Amino acid sequence: MVEGRAVAHPPADLEGSGRACRDHGTFKVRWRSKARWSPSFRFPDAKQVTVERLGRKWGRVKLPKLGWVRFWWSRPLGGEIRSATVSWKSGRWFVSFLVDDGAVTPERHAMPGTAVGVDRGVAAAAVTSDGEFFDREFITPGETTRYRRLQQRLARTKKGSTNRHKVITAMGRIVARVTDRRGDFWAKTAAHLVQKNALVVLEDLRVKNMSASASGTVAEPGRRVRQKAGLNRAILDKGWHRLELALTSAARYTGTTLVKVNPAYTSQRCYACGFVTEGNRESQSVFVCKNPGCGNVDHADVNAAKNIRHAGGQPVSACGDLGTGQSAKQEPGSRATGQAT
Repeated sequence: MVEGRAVAHPPADLEGSGRACRDHGTFKVRWRSKARWSPSFRFPDAKQVTVERLGRKWGRVKLPKLGWVRFWWSRPLGGEIRSATVSWKSGRWFVSFLVDDGAVTPERHAMPGTAVGVDRGVAAAAVTSDGEFFDREFITPGETTRYRRLQQRLARTKKGSTNRHKVITAMGRIVARVTDRRGDFWAKTAAHLVQKNALVVLEDLRVKNMSASASGTVAEPGRRVRQKAGLNRAILDKGWHRLELALTSAARYTGTTLVKVNPAYTSQRCYACGFVTEGNRESQSVFVCKNPGCGNVDHADVNAAKNIRHAGGQPVSACGDLGTGQSAKQEPGSRATGQAT
């Protein structure tokens, strides 16, 4: 995919919206909110898209209804063009190309038999069953301060005004940098995991439901709303779902299998003996098994990652099956299976 800043602005009315109005009528078309949607236009016919290299840093593309548009050549195409998309992001226009690189998913991973479980958290973005920790800050303290000040300025602006548009654009630039860092971080993490493992096991988390507001209604107000809001921000900041998307994309090049399992009891179960109780996890990072015959001590996230890997196709000890599609109680020696994506 090649991305660059285009020098021409595409027209607001293209074939998609015009066809919708003809088919359903102007007043029956559900228009996207300008406050929640950035303009983007896709050109699916590759025969009408022509790309030329102008130099080391610049190129140009010929698009239907737009003609020739110059853009910053950020990376090689690497394959035959299938479509092009022009989008608006944080005050700049970008053009992206979908290409066919000719790569084929291998039938077998280079290191068959290897497996890893990945536990996603808020203290550390991802922890593996091998004891690896992956985490970083996606926004700097200076950007946090500036974003807060921009929010205050936004509250004092009038809706629809030019100043409000400038503030929203400035906020979008900060958010875009944070989003790019998060995407780059998870892409590198996913590439590292799939290169070393033929099987990657994740918890089947419903991130959208987990990060929903706890405010409730007027008749039935929620409890501990502020605490839940802080947890929601932490979950969304780490970008749990982006790891799953990055793994799905990277696994196509290595032949890695991605499995999602039931997250029940992964943080309370002792990996060594299978004993399950809330008291096993003494703190956010300390796990001490309360089984008198065990006494296993481990990092809480590493222990959870081991349970996740164990549920990805290996026998699960004791009761409390971790595999998807299995009963709530499982006897020793049976197998838990996950759903491949």
